[in-house]
Order: sequence, then C-alpha cells, then structure tokens
Amino acid sequence: MTILQTRRDPAQGNPPTPAIAIASIVLSMALVAVGNGLMFAYIPVRLGAEGFDPTWAGLIVTGLSAGGLAGCILTGPLVRRVGHARAFMVLSALIVLSNAAVGAGPHPLSWIAARALYGFAICGLFIVAQSWLNDVIANTIRGRVMAFFYVAYVAGLGVGYSTLALIDIRAADAPLVGIAFTGLSILPVGLTRLAQPPPPQAASVALGRAWRISPVGVAGMLAVGGLSMTISGFAPIHATAKGYSQADVALLLSAMPIGTLILQIPLGWISDRTDRRFVLVAASALAMAAGLFALGFDGGALAALVVIYVVWAGASESIYSLASAHAADRAGKDDMVALSSSLLFAWSLSGFVVPGIVTGLSAVYGTQAFIHVAVVIATVFCLFVLWRVVAMSPVPAAETGNFAPMTAQAPLPVDLAFPSEEQPRG
Repeated sequence: MTILQTRRDPAQGNPPTPAIAIASIVLSMALVAVGNGLMFAYIPVRLGAEGFDPTWAGLIVTGLSAGGLAGCILTGPLVRRVGHARAFMVLSALIVLSNAAVGAGPHPLSWIAARALYGFAICGLFIVAQSWLNDVIANTIRGRVMAFFYVAYVAGLGVGYSTLALIDIRAADAPLVGIAFTGLSILPVGLTRLAQPPPPQAASVALGRAWRISPVGVAGMLAVGGLSMTISGFAPIHATAKGYSQADVALLLSAMPIGTLILQIPLGWISDRTDRRFVLVAASALAMAAGLFALGFDGGALAALVVIYVVWAGASESIYSLASAHAADRAGKDDMVALSSSLLFAWSLSGFVVPGIVTGLSAVYGTQAFIHVAVVIATVFCLFVLWRVVAMSPVPAAETGNFAPMTAQAPLPVDLAFPSEEQPRG
C-alpha cells in the first residue's frame, strides 16, 4: 500500500512564494468546508424529518468513512497520473456529483454511495492541498501556514453547520448550497500561480515499525480516528432522534469547532514544555469526562449540551495533534515518512471501523450508543498512555519538536513529517 509523499530536490530549495498564491489553496479548502459542514448537518436531520430509522444515517457515516479510507490509499496514484491542480479539480467535481445525488431526494441507499464518494474526494483534497502547500512554503513559515490552513477549514465547517438553521430542510437547498461552495472553491486553485510540485513519491505503510517507534502515537491515531468520526458523525443523528429542532442541531454542531480552536493552543503550549504524554492523559481524561456529562445531560437543556459538546469535541480533537507531535518526537529523520504514512492509515482505518460498530450498536441499543463507545475509547487510551508513562522514560525537552494545531476532521499531513528543504539522513 502507498500513500502520497511529495519531495522537492533539496538542492533546489523553495523559491519565495507570494502570500496571495498560498492563500488561494487555503481559501479553496475553506470554501469547500462551508458546503461540507452544511451537508454533514443536513443529512441526518433530513432523514429524521422523513421518518427514516436513525440506523440509515449511521450507515451513511460508515460509508463516508469507507470512502475516506479509499481516498487515503488512492490519492497518491491519482496525483502521480494527472498532477496536483487537475487532481484537485477532479476531486472537487466528485464532491459536486455527491451533493447532486443527495439533492435528488432522500434515498438512503444512493445517499450511502454518494457520501462514500464524498469521503473519497474530501480525503483526497486534503492530501493534495497539504502536499502542494508543503512543497512551496519555506520551513521557516511552514508551521504558521499550516496552522492557518487548519483554522480556516475548521471555521468554514462551523459556518456550514450554522447555515443549516437557514435552509428549508425538505427542499434541495442544502445540496445546492454545497454545490455552489464547491464550485467556488475551484476558482482560487484554477487561478493560482503556484508552481506544480514534482511527481509525488510513494510512502509505504509499516504499522509494526511505527508501533516500535511510538506505541502512543499509533494508539492515539487509532483512538482519535474513532472518536472524531463517532462524535462529529453521530451527534447530529442522536440530537435529531432525541427531538431537537433543526436550529438546535445547527447550533450544537456549529459550536463544536470552537472547542477545537480554543483547547489545542493551550494544550499544545504545555506539551512543548513537558512530557506530551501527560497532556495526552489530560486530554483523553477530559474527553472521557465530557462524554459522561453528555450521558448525564442527554436530552436536557440545549445550553448545557452545547458547552459539554464544545469541550468534548475540543479534547478529542486535541489528541490528534498531540499524538502526532509525540510520535514525531520519538522518530529519527529517516523514520518520518513511513511513520506519518502509517499514522495516517491507522487514523483512516479506525475512522472506518468504529462508525460501523456504532451503527450496529445503535440498531440494538439506540442512538445514545455512540456516547458509550466514545467514553470507552477515551478511557482505554487514557489508561494505555498512563501505562506507557510508567514503562518508558520521556523524550528530553531539548529533543522535542514544536506543536502544531491540527484537526482530526482532516487527514494527517504526511508531507509535513519530512521537510522538503532538508536532506534525509542516509
């Protein structure tokens, strides 16, 4: 199996890149996010309004995750065949087709296929955008640019979620808005003057090797892949099943990205100054506690649930970036490509398997099952990290890298693990 890895000849360096050219890719992904956030919220609410069993919405989330796993595997060959710009446009066209299929009416089987196509395309778009940016930006500003990239995408998702309150749920308004924003997202990339990166190399997946380097990193990706898709995918399904209104669901979902933005920075700052595993324990314990509060307040006052879900989503998302940073701390430079590719695969695999399990449990125990599953995942990961703290000494602070904010709603940036200006150690 191979995953996309772009490399520029170190002797060439990175020529200066105008900020407006970099911003074109960031803007494109932010526009995609608006439509994607709206569609993510729209589908379970529309199915609920039509009287479909919530299990169908769970199957649609599972289909989306399956498409995402395929996207992580197949994007590399696509880019090697047609290049970054054409791949970006092809993948955007697939999102348009997915939204058009949803707009044809509530047919759950066709929606499963449509969202699987979307999962493939959005995962591919992220890998293309990240590798393209990584190829053209200098190491001195890479962290800041990628942090801005993630913040812009998360903000776009929040805008898309909130838009649900403004549309007619029984019409095709949401798919049309999604198509419009996806179409708009093609324009900045189509007009960009960014140079095309060289053909990407293949980065092999070696889970055994990654586990030997960083068990906590691999376990963190397995945990957060399931946590992220479970919380973001099943929260609107459960809220709809509990009888919350369309506007309530929109408010709940649009508030959740706030947790991602406000919790990662302080947790990351602390992790740069201490053993990151302590911070991972704190984040997973916070996710576990928030999940228990979500159970206790389930079906209660919306204001309380919004606060709980903000903390829950923020703590869970923080595991993603913290585990990635911890794994990088323990790897040598010649391990980084295989490590980051393996972490990406672990995240994708968990993001596919766990929603399928939650869907099956929901059919038997009800839509609240997703909360129990998320609490179990956070608890097991917390205990595992505590055991690793006791069993293994920390990485010296002087040898750790710098934390960078990321979101589990986007694939791990494989290219960032191996700065293109640096020569690999032989």
